[in-house]
Amino acid sequence: MSIVMGPLLPIAVVDNAGHAEALGAALLEGGITQVEVTLRTGAAIEVIRRLARIPGLTVGAGTVLSASDVARVTDAGAEFLISPGWDDGVHRSALEHGLPWFPGVATATELMTARAAGVHTVKIFPAAHLGGVGFIDALTAVFPDTTFLPSGGIPLEEVADYLLRPSVLAVGGSWIASRSLIAAGSFEKIVNTCKNALRTLQ
Repeated sequence: MSIVMGPLLPIAVVDNAGHAEALGAALLEGGITQVEVTLRTGAAIEVIRRLARIPGLTVGAGTVLSASDVARVTDAGAEFLISPGWDDGVHRSALEHGLPWFPGVATATELMTARAAGVHTVKIFPAAHLGGVGFIDALTAVFPDTTFLPSGGIPLEEVADYLLRPSVLAVGGSWIASRSLIAAGSFEKIVNTCKNALRTLQ
């Protein structure tokens, strides 16, 4: 199970499902074709369902904490799963549903647990507090066949440094489409944020 991603993964916390279509359109107009919708709000499942209907947008579910979460987001149309840590039930359910799952790791021991279960692409969270690119470099030296999806406290000015690492699949950030901008309906600002962020990576 694998998935192709662009360099930036917006982590979206959406309080109103009515904003889903406008959010998806803003991301695509800004040049970003994937989004992680966190299961932190009551609207999240419906948001995933609506975003999944938008052609050209790859939608994943974040903050997936249980096997029941996997079932719900799969039914809604999620194409990948992200969790802040490891959970055996989530792992089994992800395999049953045939979806890529990126569990969060914060130590070499946790990474070894994931690798022993056959998971070789993991989320590094919270990346900035764990040592940033230095931490990823250290893990890559020991586990060269592992791919990382870092997020957590990474500002735009440091994204390019992460992406210089061949082991980094994409960099996640809530600032790309912030909760406050989505709630305010400021979708043109989200378009501009996406475009400006991608421009800095060229």
